Amino acid sequence: MELLRKWLGHPEDIYHLLRFKMGGYRAVMPRMDTDSLGRGLRTCYHYLNQTSRSFAAVIQALDGELRHAVCIFYLVLRALDTIEDDMTISLDVKVPMLHEFHSYLYQPEWKYMESKEKDRQVLEDFPTISMEFRNLSKVYQDVISDICRKMGVGMAEFLEKKVDSQHEWDRYCHYVAGLVGIGLSRLFSASDLEDAIVGQDTELANSMGLFLQKTNIIRDYLEDQQEGREFWPREVWSRYAKKLSDLTKPENIDMAVQCLNELVTNALHHVPDVLTYLSRLKNQSVFNFCAIPQVMAIATLAACYNNKQVFRGVVKIRKGQAVTLMMDATNIQAVKAIMYQYVEEIYQKIPSTDPSSNKTQQVIASIRTMSFPGGPMASRHHYSPIYLSCAMLLAALSWQYLSTISKATEEYVQAGEN
Repeated sequence: MELLRKWLGHPEDIYHLLRFKMGGYRAVMPRMDTDSLGRGLRTCYHYLNQTSRSFAAVIQALDGELRHAVCIFYLVLRALDTIEDDMTISLDVKVPMLHEFHSYLYQPEWKYMESKEKDRQVLEDFPTISMEFRNLSKVYQDVISDICRKMGVGMAEFLEKKVDSQHEWDRYCHYVAGLVGIGLSRLFSASDLEDAIVGQDTELANSMGLFLQKTNIIRDYLEDQQEGREFWPREVWSRYAKKLSDLTKPENIDMAVQCLNELVTNALHHVPDVLTYLSRLKNQSVFNFCAIPQVMAIATLAACYNNKQVFRGVVKIRKGQAVTLMMDATNIQAVKAIMYQYVEEIYQKIPSTDPSSNKTQQVIASIRTMSFPGGPMASRHHYSPIYLSCAMLLAALSWQYLSTISKATEEYVQAGEN
């Protein structure tokens, strides 16, 4: 009955879950025919679906040869990330591997068989991935190899180094996510689906990655603490606690929330860049690919802001909410309306006593200026009394059925996946 109560509180979720499940998702993620692909590419898409269910769906919705380039890009970076994450590899082995990994793309026989990580198949069968990499057009190969080289260097730098300053936080996020945004943007332009400026403006592309990565780091505080990882910058959290782990203590919850709010405010500074970047995109499949994670991120930040639950458990957006965002974020005006909606939600929660309140209000003001919708914003979530009555009746009659199909949609709506 808990599920029923949730849907009665958000009847629009029912409509969008049904619409999504009954074929609406094909508008943003059309099914890809893999039967016509060669054996190597079929294997690569199999690994893609194994290692990233939700990201796989939006990659396979991309147009033309860009789809294959992004698939290979993802798998190459997944292999690199698997080496970085594998704590069973000694540093004297791992550091040279990270530095040299980009060169393995041109070594047909290179593979690594000693990883203990769950995604180790991308290392064990790296010859298949590297073969398909070499089958790509040279313009794509050059982008992927260059980003792989830069990311390997950055990963090695932070292996034994904690994130201290906010500048280092930006630098770390650049290596693990900003470079991905830059690489993807260069691939978009190389495909001719987007203008050259998309790939050339590395500052905006970097912000796209930083916004997503910072959101993940903020949301995943407790999980990272439990697994011995620390990504919140010391320069910020040291103003609120002696140790980062102290923020989980009940007696420190007020200071913990103030620290959280400061980091959310920091992340919000990337939103104007995100909107500028998205406004330049012309191809629908590329727009969907880029916009969906960004609107998921702003919704996640709104859920996290001033929320003690970040330090007690998992903060997630609702499945119906995620589906609504996926199906709405198909043009720049809709994305602006979504951004406006969620920054307003944050604005309404700003405590007057919060040390970052002035900065939060300032950044929200700048986002408002860019995202104020041309038409009535309320149209996104306005439902007539008759609709609401019908939706509530539908919830009462079919909540158990919907709970079953919502599980089936989970591969499409796992927001914020790394």
